[in-house]
Amino acid sequence: MKVMLRKSGGQFMIYVAKKDLETNVVSSEKPAIWGGKVTLENGWVLEMPDLPEDTRLPLTVEARKLEG
Repeated sequence: MKVMLRKSGGQFMIYVAKKDLETNVVSSEKPAIWGGKVTLENGWVLEMPDLPEDTRLPLTVEARKLEG
């Protein structure tokens, strides 16, 4: 699914347009969020693409929903 990732006040936020959902990332497998699993406030677990740590945000990427 396509998600837009941005950073606001040091917190990563994800927006899913098809679900009209904007929520915070509560935990991530890797500190830079790329290439691992992230858990959202609503309980979803997404697998993020493997991108360089210095990737500029906001950015729309293809993430895979694993749970939720």
